[in-house]
Amino acid sequence: MKLPVRKIQLTLAISWAVLSFTPVQAQPVNSLLLGQNPTLNKTLVFAAPPPPSDIGEPGKRAEAGSRGCSQNINKPLTSSQKRLTALVPVYSNPEAVFGATIAEYPNFWFYVPYLSSFTYGEFVLEDEAQNQSVYKTPLAATSGVVNLRLPSKATPLEIGKQYRWYFNIYCKKDNQLIGNVEGYIKREPLNFALKTQLEKVTPHQRLNLYAANGIWYEALSTASELRRTNLQDTSWTELLQAVGLNNMATEPKVECCNLEKLSESSF
Repeated sequence: MKLPVRKIQLTLAISWAVLSFTPVQAQPVNSLLLGQNPTLNKTLVFAAPPPPSDIGEPGKRAEAGSRGCSQNINKPLTSSQKRLTALVPVYSNPEAVFGATIAEYPNFWFYVPYLSSFTYGEFVLEDEAQNQSVYKTPLAATSGVVNLRLPSKATPLEIGKQYRWYFNIYCKKDNQLIGNVEGYIKREPLNFALKTQLEKVTPHQRLNLYAANGIWYEALSTASELRRTNLQDTSWTELLQAVGLNNMATEPKVECCNLEKLSESSF
């Protein structure tokens, strides 16, 4: 796999405002393997691939007006209130919410600021080329970082194909939409050399390989697993900081959504 990228040092200390989601930029370099770059084994980096050239609407990584069901929809939020947010890179020039995957059934990550006792969610995945839904499911999403894995019952993502996803939150009492984020995902091919290394390395080395080659969804899932097994591990925080999501780094991961068991429909 050869993805144009720009290396972003995750250890760079930058001050971010709560609403400042810095877009990433991408420049072309070759795919990386362990040993090809002297910093790869020492410092975690994320190399951002460019969004597809034929991407449509720019998407939305964070809801500008996320609020609870009982709050006035027209009342401005305070700077301390967190928004519904997709944990994925956002780009400028062109503007896009986009992440690459190598999986047939990737994990999608979101921060939800709402309580499930008052709200419910909906996840939709569309085949952009055919302009139709390929997967759609309701779900219960409580406050915190949630992980939605595309279930095996859904149509697997095809290599080289671009998809558009939507994550919506509604009030239970009146079905009013109170939060929405949306963006794009593309399944990239995995070359033999990188595939071979991924099968032999440690979890930390695997994370380095995913991040250095711009494979966002697998990098974040691996960082989450490292955080789960070792609360002192900083990979999760560093990866989110690399794409301007500093204020999400300390949010707890919560059990949410086994899409295999929820009521679902495939089209």
